[in-house]
Amino acid sequence: MPHDLSDDLSDESHYDRTRLRQWARGRARSAGMDRRDLLKLFAAGAAAGSMGLAAGAGPAFAATDTAAAAAAASGAPGALAAPGILKPLPPELFTLRGTNAETNFAALRGTGLLTPVDRFFVRNHTSTPRVDPGRWRLKVWGDGLAGGPVEFSYERLRALPVVERTLFLECAGNARSFYATQQGQAVTGTPWTLGAIGVARWRGARLSDVLRQAGVTPGAVDVMPRGLDDEVTANGVNLGRVRRPLPVAKALDDVLLAYEMNGQPLPADHGGPVRLVVPDWVGISSIKWVGDIEVSAEPLYSPWNTEMYRLFGPGHPAEGGPVVTRQTLKSAFELDLGATVRVHRPRVLTGRSWSAAAPVTRIDVSVDGGGHWRRARVHDTPSRGGWVRWSVPWTPRVTGATALLARATDATGRTQPETSAHNTQGYLFDAVVRHPVTVVP
Repeated sequence: MPHDLSDDLSDESHYDRTRLRQWARGRARSAGMDRRDLLKLFAAGAAAGSMGLAAGAGPAFAATDTAAAAAAASGAPGALAAPGILKPLPPELFTLRGTNAETNFAALRGTGLLTPVDRFFVRNHTSTPRVDPGRWRLKVWGDGLAGGPVEFSYERLRALPVVERTLFLECAGNARSFYATQQGQAVTGTPWTLGAIGVARWRGARLSDVLRQAGVTPGAVDVMPRGLDDEVTANGVNLGRVRRPLPVAKALDDVLLAYEMNGQPLPADHGGPVRLVVPDWVGISSIKWVGDIEVSAEPLYSPWNTEMYRLFGPGHPAEGGPVVTRQTLKSAFELDLGATVRVHRPRVLTGRSWSAAAPVTRIDVSVDGGGHWRRARVHDTPSRGGWVRWSVPWTPRVTGATALLARATDATGRTQPETSAHNTQGYLFDAVVRHPVTVVP
């Protein structure tokens, strides 16, 4: 089967466009499911203009009662309980969104550059499984290997050379709710505000080291990790377990198999005992609870590498527009939405800004709804894959409702726009968020 081997597929957008084109022409294999089922699912999504699965709608997913019960049992007094999440979810730290838990951004104030594990958002397609590290095995298999399947135990993985990187993970739909509340445009899916992101210090092995030990060949084209969580069902089609292919060039570049998070063993809700961390690519690429990896000598295609993460709506073709690739540029205040503040009382506004394309180099803040802007003080050295913290002093002079705005610029020269290009699934919101506050006597 001919491949586009001359193409550089390390860029996610280029990769996904290529795989979609190949699959449409019968040149990419529908990994893990029948092609007819995939066509049925694709047709349903195109007709609707969006799909609940892509948007993260909880009712489309099958969840295990065991994990849900464990979540309720493990919660501290006063904690909330979300189906399938194991860790406590105090309401001052999280907002529950179906099977997911969004970090309340105000809870990050004073926490440092890394997001504490107890405040890190949870994005589950189904439920958090309990996987014993001692019994966990990673099976690497496929016709892109020189020999047969190779298994890695937890101990074998940890014996490989260790790498540590500080990187953010962000859901593709982070800030989705602002399409509706700020731009008056209808979208589907989990109504995240800005808390579907977290930055952690990940420690683990390079995926490239695992693949080389397994005998990856020069003829390998795609590498597809698959999770150990429950199978997903959407529009009457069983999609199997969550999986998303990577081009072999990306897999051999900078992808991690992480087993520690902020210096501790990787918690179950965040993919423990082992998960992928794929720098720069949208969160769905960083498969949690990874259990096997197929290495293929032919192009692979799954519901999660294109049509479930494509743009629908005005300005896009009826069958769906560009795929969702890396995340965008955003800023957030470490303050509750709708907060009340006192007039004439000095305070310091704090927040964080990030970009998947390049380090953030500048943040401008307005405290009067965009009438006037001033530059914020940046407290961190800008770096690729992370965020920067910033602050600006403010003494409110008049009472009443106003809006705080933060606008970031990254090293490519890109600045957050006033409005974000609409798509019905609410992906890639990048506009300046109008953060409402009320000044009282």
